[in-house]
Amino acid sequence: MAFAEGKESHFVEAARGGGHRWWRYLVGLAVIISFYVVGAGAATMFIASAIGGRGEEVGIFLGQGDLSALGPVSEFAALMLSNVFFLAGILVTVTLIHRRHPRTLVTAREKVSWRRIGHGFVAIFVPWSLILVLGQYLLYPETFAFTSDLATFALFAPVALVLIAIQTTTEELFCRGYLVQATSLIWANRLFLALVPAVVFALLHLGNPEAEAGGWLTMVLFYFLGPGLAWTIVSLVDGTTELAIGAHFAFNAVYFVVVNPIGGVITTPALFTVSEYHSTLYALSAVSVIPVFLAISYGVFRREPRRIGSRSNGNGRIDHPVDV
Repeated sequence: MAFAEGKESHFVEAARGGGHRWWRYLVGLAVIISFYVVGAGAATMFIASAIGGRGEEVGIFLGQGDLSALGPVSEFAALMLSNVFFLAGILVTVTLIHRRHPRTLVTAREKVSWRRIGHGFVAIFVPWSLILVLGQYLLYPETFAFTSDLATFALFAPVALVLIAIQTTTEELFCRGYLVQATSLIWANRLFLALVPAVVFALLHLGNPEAEAGGWLTMVLFYFLGPGLAWTIVSLVDGTTELAIGAHFAFNAVYFVVVNPIGGVITTPALFTVSEYHSTLYALSAVSVIPVFLAISYGVFRREPRRIGSRSNGNGRIDHPVDV
């Protein structure tokens, strides 16, 4: 199934560029998982020790895996910095195993459009913030509170935004980029390509406390039908993962920095704190923001004709070197 039309090229077509034999993707997945599992675990322990210094707090972490003793900012940093190894595994795999530029996980153009990433960010950040803040305040005012420690928030916010950008971009490069491209070698049907990463994205979050608290409804609405499926569909329609990268960054930025529920995957010193997690509200909020995101994305599609920088033959397909 061809993704390119006319003179446009699709990021999925990069799956057949460079080294694209099936065994390369198997090796690549093994490398990425190894970096994430082995490297992330070691990094978290090292970072916790470095941030926490010496003493009883670090001993608690090393013995029991309890990061809360490090404090909210240090705990968040220790957990999120592990994504650097995840990202390193992806970059090593694409560059050395597949012999192509990591940019091909995002776009077929010569440059990544930061403006489009910004569009994706705004399209989620504004409505998602408003829905969560107003929803919590109007429906559960007794559980909703403004931060009482602005000094800690001022320290936390810039650190968190950098780490969240690394985390969400890495997940997008893997789920919406690498997995979609690898899956396209099996079957290039758009529905199939949309469902596979959405399922994987949901499975990656099975262990989150939010999933356990909300059950199947939260999993389906909050992780699958919400970001998992919508961002993949937008990427397949747009031909790049730029909008999805911005949207995912905004989604997690709101969750960790703007309105954070106590008892979630990570409790943070956010601007607003929710003392009691209401899974149904979060799930329905996540789904309700998707139409707004799609409407804005559609506007971006209409306003910005895509300029491609990759080589294309007369049929709109990318010319790729032969894999050896």
